Parts: sequence; structure tokens; C-alpha cells
Amino acid sequence: MSRIVVIGGTGYAGAHIAREAVDRGHQVTVIARNVPDAPIDGVDYVQGSVLDLAGLGDVFDGADAVVSALSPRGDMENAVLGAMRELIAKLTGTKTRIGVVGGAGGSLVSEGGPRLFDQDFPEEYKHEAQVGIDTLELLQASDESLDWFFIHPAEVFGPWAEGVRTGAYRDGGDVLVRAADGSSTISGADLAVAIVDEIESPQHSRGRFAVGY
Repeated sequence: MSRIVVIGGTGYAGAHIAREAVDRGHQVTVIARNVPDAPIDGVDYVQGSVLDLAGLGDVFDGADAVVSALSPRGDMENAVLGAMRELIAKLTGTKTRIGVVGGAGGSLVSEGGPRLFDQDFPEEYKHEAQVGIDTLELLQASDESLDWFFIHPAEVFGPWAEGVRTGAYRDGGDVLVRAADGSSTISGADLAVAIVDEIESPQHSRGRFAVGY
């Protein structure tokens, strides 16, 4: 059993990650500014903000993994990168691994090819994608003592395309995962499966990977 802390664990991706982890018997703590109306059984909720790490006390101490599912939206639009810098600094030199849910934009469209972000990428999603790309660069530049992984969901991912938990996914490495028909999708539940699999059996130490069907 691992102790896993999920930042942004009441959002779409974060809630799926927390549920998958606790269902597999892990000890799960969610950091959120507000406790949800329908908390997940077995999850410990700590009310607070990642923008005030000192105010969170010892919540990270001894954690096996800290997973960030932060979204640069609303009042976090321009705050995520600063929060990640502080988190990286806090966990560098510890045995705690950082996992980050990024976006599809930073994944490559083909082996050795350009990023999806550098293609005809929708303007309304560019800021969020850029934050993901910049976060990955922060991790890549971090001290070698910090273990981390960064996951790119498929192109279609979110509550508007919920899907179901199949327990299966494909790992595309740096490359966006597409099906034979050209579609690129993954459910929130199966993204969580991929993340908890990576925590349980690390395959991408200080690396990134894209998942989809």
C-alpha cells in the first residue's frame, strides 16, 4: 500500500485518481480548498491550498507519491506554474515521487514529429496547454534526486466525454495515442488506472508518457 496525496482531487481527473487509488487499497489524501458534498469513501480530505504549502503542515511528509491534477482555470489561471515550482522545491531530495496530469498539447503527433500544440491547435485551449508544457520543462530541469512522471491524456478527455472504466489503455510514450480510425480518447477512469499503475509499478522515472485507446 502506498500513501498518495492528490492535489486538485475534487476536480474531474483528480477525483478519478483518488477513487481508483483508494479502491486499490492505497492510503489517499486529497488536498482541496473545499470538501466535496459527496466525498469518496476512504479518502482523507485536507482543506487548504497548494498556494500555501506551509499552511498544509505535514501532509506531504512520508508520501510515496504526490499527484497534481491542477487546472489553470479560474483563479488558478496564472498560478499553477508558481505552485509547481514551490512543490518541486519542497519535494526535491525526498523519496516522494511527483506525478503531473498534463494535457494532450505537449505530446508529439508522431515519433520525432512536432507537438500537437504546434499544429492547428484550438486558440481557446492554448493557455492551458502552454502551462502543461511549461510544467513539464520545470520537471525536466529539476534536480536528479527528484523522481517524477508526467502523463498526457488523449486529445478528447474531460467530463464532456466521460466514457467508462475498461481497465485498459495504450501507452504511446511521447506520442499522442490514436485509434485506427484516427480518434484519440480516454475516459477519466482509465486515465486514473494508468496513473495508479505507474505509481504501483514505475515505468517512466523522470519521464512522460501519453495514454489513450
